[in-house]
Amino acid sequence: MQRPLLVGLHGWLLSGRLWQPLAREMEPRWEFWAPDLPGFGATPRPRGLQPSLASYGAWVAEQCRQRHDGPVVLIGHSLGGSIALHASQRLGGQLAGVVQIAAGGGVYQPRPFARVRRSGGLFLRWRPRWLLELPGTDGLRSPLLADLHAARGLLACSMRRSAVSALPRITAELGVPSLWVAGSRDGVMAPRYVRHLAGYARDHQVTVLEGAGHLPMLQMPGRLAASLGSWLEQLPMPPG
Repeated sequence: MQRPLLVGLHGWLLSGRLWQPLAREMEPRWEFWAPDLPGFGATPRPRGLQPSLASYGAWVAEQCRQRHDGPVVLIGHSLGGSIALHASQRLGGQLAGVVQIAAGGGVYQPRPFARVRRSGGLFLRWRPRWLLELPGTDGLRSPLLADLHAARGLLACSMRRSAVSALPRITAELGVPSLWVAGSRDGVMAPRYVRHLAGYARDHQVTVLEGAGHLPMLQMPGRLAASLGSWLEQLPMPPG
């Protein structure tokens, strides 16, 4: 039986390097691919790619088909989880499972979302790019160099009422098992929001990592890898 390709999709203003500690824990048993989403990291955004969840989901699905002809498990973090859900709609029988890390919601909250859009927009406008000239600032490179159009558009798109209300519907349409991972100390996506969206999936499992924050793949990659590995071992593979 062919093992699936694990595809890590990073969140807003981040890059594929986010997954390196987890990938090292998962390999060589599991093949892990973590691309920079276009406009983030070192990957430029093609002019025809719109800064929307649907467009990025289509891009992910196409890249998966080009890279791998076997089963795929999408692993999304935060905003990357929403992109993973949109990509799941386009992968058809190639999709074997979906993992959502620090991803949840599905409830439209006008005032909190407005604050996030405003603060995110201000950061993008006044990013201190001069920090890149200082030693030891490699971790800031992705947020400071992210494509303005992509970053601003994805943030706005993900917080529209229509986009938020679509997440429960897409989750309910998942035809494959899903694993939802929350950090008990996540101040960005509290476990209750992860559980809320996970509840729409027919075949789902929720795992709460005690002591983890919003970035468990950096904070405790070993524990996260153990949770993923045990779930993956039980995952039925689609017919070749």
